Amino acid sequence: MRTPAPAFPETEAAWHRTVDRDEWDDIYVVGDVHGCLSALDRLLATLDPSADDLVVFVGDLVKKGPNSRGVLRRVRDAPNMLSVRGNNEEKLLRGDASIPELGPVDLEYVRSMPVAISWDDHLVVHGGVDHRKTLADHSVDDVQNMRALDPADGYDGPFWFAERDEGPRVFFGHTVLESPVYREYAVGLDTGCVYGGELTAYDVAGDEFVSVPLARSGRDRSASKIVTPERTQTV
Repeated sequence: MRTPAPAFPETEAAWHRTVDRDEWDDIYVVGDVHGCLSALDRLLATLDPSADDLVVFVGDLVKKGPNSRGVLRRVRDAPNMLSVRGNNEEKLLRGDASIPELGPVDLEYVRSMPVAISWDDHLVVHGGVDHRKTLADHSVDDVQNMRALDPADGYDGPFWFAERDEGPRVFFGHTVLESPVYREYAVGLDTGCVYGGELTAYDVAGDEFVSVPLARSGRDRSASKIVTPERTQTV
């Protein structure tokens, strides 16, 4: 079996994990779950990944939904599932939030999550990356919270993913979308499951999105904080 060179060798950081693509038949990337275990189980049943398929999550497995512990343990206990650490997992580690039902083993798993996962010319982060600098020059806060290239712009944009015109292709969540973003170098997957939207995955080999609805009432969210496809210039 051919062993490829590590992705982004010039930007290796302690929080960056690389994956050998040749070890997996397919890779699925899943958007923000936010404690919605029933939706996750239905999505996994629809995808039906084999033991030889890898499922990668964009982070924010926890908070806002009803079963953070169940989601966290579903991912933790599966040998073919990985997740980057989102801003809501980071809040747990920094003491800015708590989930009483999570025990020390759960929090140790959260601590072990990388902030970036990559293979070949693909990169998974929670929030985003700035194409003007290397991955190693980003802080944890950068990749977990980025929406606009200028942090002060936030939801006013321009969004980092609309400006990205070079590889690697970045899969991301964090910014709630009315529908997935599909661009040559950016794929957005947070379609607002916990807010009554859908839980969305991207099938890398099949080059297609797979989504399931929440199937219950979601949390309220301001329409100004749900980004429409027109504003993202999806292709």
